[in-house]
This record gives sequence, C-alpha cells and structure tokens, in this order.
Amino acid sequence: MSGPNNPLRVSLVQFEIAWEDPLANCAILEEKLQHLTNQTDVVVLPEMFSTGFSMNEKGAEIGRGHVIKWLHLMASRLNALVVGSIKCKENNQFFNRFVAVTPEGENFVYDKKHLFRMGGEDQFYTAGDASQIIVYKNWHIAPFICYDLRFPVWSRNVNLAYDLAIYVANWPAVRSHAWNTLLRARAIENLAYVAGVNRIGMDGNQIKYQGDSALISYLGQDLLNLSDEDSIQTYSLRHAELLEFREKFPTNLDADHFEFIH
Repeated sequence: MSGPNNPLRVSLVQFEIAWEDPLANCAILEEKLQHLTNQTDVVVLPEMFSTGFSMNEKGAEIGRGHVIKWLHLMASRLNALVVGSIKCKENNQFFNRFVAVTPEGENFVYDKKHLFRMGGEDQFYTAGDASQIIVYKNWHIAPFICYDLRFPVWSRNVNLAYDLAIYVANWPAVRSHAWNTLLRARAIENLAYVAGVNRIGMDGNQIKYQGDSALISYLGQDLLNLSDEDSIQTYSLRHAELLEFREKFPTNLDADHFEFIH
C-alpha cells in the first residue's frame, strides 16, 4: 500500500481507437495491458476509449454493460486503478463519462462538464455539473475530459484538493499546440502533477489525432511524452517532492477566491 510519501506509478496508454467498436477496443487493450500486472498503480486510457468520439447511440454503455465489466476485470487483474471515459446511456440521456475502477471494485464517475459545441457534442450529450476527487493509495486525483482543459476555473485546485489531475482526450492534431500548452499551464498554476492521455490515428469522421500524451510535473516539465507513437509508458510520481515544493512556493495562499454560480 502506497503512503503519502511513496511513489504512485502512472501508466499512460496511447493507441488508435477502433471506431464505434467496444468489443474490438477492449480486446486490443486487454492484450496491450497484460504486461502491466502488478507493475503500476494507475492506468489511464483516452476519452471514449471504447468507441472514439462519436455523436450517436452506437456503442453506448447501458448500466453495467460489457465495458464496465471489462474495466472491473482489468482493474482486478492488473491490481491497479483503471480510468478512462466512455459513452453512457442513462435515463434516456447520454453522457461522456469518466469512469475509474479500483482493484477492489470501487467505482468513481465524473460526467464531462464542458461539451465541445464545435463538434456537436452539446447536441447529443448531457453535461455534468459536479466535480470529483478520487482518493486512491492516499493520493487525491481529479478527473477531467478533453475540452475541460480549456477552462482553468473548472480545473482550479482549490485548497490543493488534488495532487494529480488527469485529462483524457480525443484532441485533434490540428489543435495540438493548444493541448500541449494548456496541459503544462494547468500543472504550473495548480501546483499539481498532470496526466494528459490522447488518442492517435484517424477516427470515423476522418479527423486526425497525433497523441502528444504526457505526464507533467508541478513545474510544468515533461516526465513522460509519448509523441505520436502507439505506446504505453509508466512513471513513478513522488508525493514528498510535491509537498516540499508547495511548502517552498505556496502560490495557493495568494489565489483569488471565487464560487460557482450555475
């Protein structure tokens, strides 16, 4: 069991998603992930890893369906927290839902707050309205999805509530500069580690993705950078180093106070 001063091994999984084919994607990932058994603590999959970023009902998860069961299987088998977002249907509404499953079978969910209107996401999906903090091995982890990255107020680490922010994405190559810049900004301004996991390849709408998944320190420095490769990479984050930096450079004490008005 990791303590607050022990490493958290984080694995970034960057791959090409089979379009609207949950069974194929789970099979692809199952093979790719097998070497991580007992070798990592957190496995991060991209946004909508089971379908790709599609605006229809095909491949949507209903209740505890195939993909949720698969996540539970993988978390147990790998002995790790497994996270990513999936297309979910609930009460006749659709959600872009970040799901995190522990090896013990505990579930955490976060529904994407900021829906990408330029891609029509707001016309098909329902926005979430609640943030989430996942506590795992004494680390506090904040989940976010893709377009959320552009909104620093939503990402604000109020009272240093999280140690690691995770952004899962289907972020097109044409806007890669924004992705790379904003991930590093979020890490620096929030005194936290940031993991950003994006997909590669071409989707069913002929949109190209170049990955650029990265793990970034609270200083804004790259700890991992997967470039445009089909790749899985792991890095051990150290909580003690984060706490030491926060003590030396407590910009949070001068942060502006605010409250959300919905």
